Amino acid sequence: MEIKVLGTGCAGCKVLHETVKQVVAELKLAATVVKEEDIMKIMSYNVMALPALVVDEQVVAKGRKLSLAEVKELLTK
Repeated sequence: MEIKVLGTGCAGCKVLHETVKQVVAELKLAATVVKEEDIMKIMSYNVMALPALVVDEQVVAKGRKLSLAEVKELLTK
């Protein structure tokens, strides 16, 4: 599983990245977590609201911070 947190470095993006890393560790998921800050790469996902969460190249959330429970639910679907 490849997980990307899209964001330009804002506080919300950093929080989401840390939350995702925590969930991956807690659930012992075989996943790679990437923090994508390159605006051109972010735009390639057609995302206009940050932060955004991408799982295996599918945008699963955008434009808001996610709670620990929400991230767990998204990553275990």
